Amino acid sequence: MASDVTIRDVRTILTQPGRSRLIVVKVLTSEDGLYGVGCGTFTHRFQAVHAAIDKHVRPLVIGRDPSRIEDIWQTAMVGGYWRNGPVLNNAIGAVDMALWDIKGKRAHLPVYQLLGGPCRSAARVYRDARGAGCEEVEDNVRRLMAEGIRHVRVSFTGHGEYRDGSGRHKDAPAGAPPGWYFDRQESMRRTLRLLEHLRNRLGDEVELLLEVHERLHPTDALRFAKDVEPFRLFFLEDVLAPEDVEWFRLIRRQSATPLAMGELFTNPCEWQPIVRDRLIDFLRAHVSFIGGITPARNAAIFAAAFGVRTAWHNPGDFTPVGRAASLHLDLWAPNFGIHEFCPHPEAAYEIFPGAPRVHEGYLYPNDRPGLGVDVDEALAAKHPCRDGDDGWTEARLPDGSCARP
Repeated sequence: MASDVTIRDVRTILTQPGRSRLIVVKVLTSEDGLYGVGCGTFTHRFQAVHAAIDKHVRPLVIGRDPSRIEDIWQTAMVGGYWRNGPVLNNAIGAVDMALWDIKGKRAHLPVYQLLGGPCRSAARVYRDARGAGCEEVEDNVRRLMAEGIRHVRVSFTGHGEYRDGSGRHKDAPAGAPPGWYFDRQESMRRTLRLLEHLRNRLGDEVELLLEVHERLHPTDALRFAKDVEPFRLFFLEDVLAPEDVEWFRLIRRQSATPLAMGELFTNPCEWQPIVRDRLIDFLRAHVSFIGGITPARNAAIFAAAFGVRTAWHNPGDFTPVGRAASLHLDLWAPNFGIHEFCPHPEAAYEIFPGAPRVHEGYLYPNDRPGLGVDVDEALAAKHPCRDGDDGWTEARLPDGSCARP
């Protein structure tokens, strides 16, 4: 059926109210005042996503019926013939979120109602507690517990990097370049001491989560998953890189530690085998990096068939619009597991009115239709994106060789 409403334009908004460069789109329609917003943040390659939206996705969708979300997503994904990847997926995913936002506004319903209605009224969250030493991490965990948080991801400040004043590892050879150095063996030893300290001090009053950031060699990952078993983690996150997922079979046979995986996934072929074979417990893909709400809905349905729960990646380099998209999926999905919550700087809450807030350990939606979050373009423009990077992804081993972050 033909629609009397069409996509009139797609505007890309770049802003940096904190450390991270953020990318938002506003999809404008031919109906006065009707538009949707979506998040396509890839902070380390934000200019590439900007170009993909403006030069490729925008011309493709202008003039189309915004209600045909599935058809637009399928057309955009195969429109360049080669598909998937974080740049293209974020460009398509941002528009996809905006189209769901528009559909909700036209129906006067929140997006979770369009997905099938809520299974819960709010999403349980986990927060990060870091510190330079065990006592500081413990203090930060207790502070979060006092706020009603019952799931806490723990780590030492800087994810366990070891650098001297020159930015190199203390044992690095002459001529080694600066970078984010880490020592796999030392990091594992320190982390085990931290978990033992926290369990001895806190008992079972809090669920502990642990992130590895794909830093371990697969054989180290296997040993580490076994070593952390006594500390009863809620989950061990990204213990392997996407290139090494076949090793999950060995880990599963030898460890009962719950496993979460997926923040670097961009292609269904990456997560479908390990979900189908029940090699992980939580699917942790990033909604915009896999292409938006449309593929995330499909991934959640697929995971539910195999008893795998969702724990979408919601880092600090993310917009409140993207968080809202994850939240609507969380409220709907019967196999929801946990919501990663990293607070935004206060300026971001001003730029994005309607941003979801946490209360007593739960993230709540508002009562607005669509995604429920807007963007103030004038305020966003007051925080332009800055060039450069924090170098966090230039991870190196003690000998100076490049490693996965």
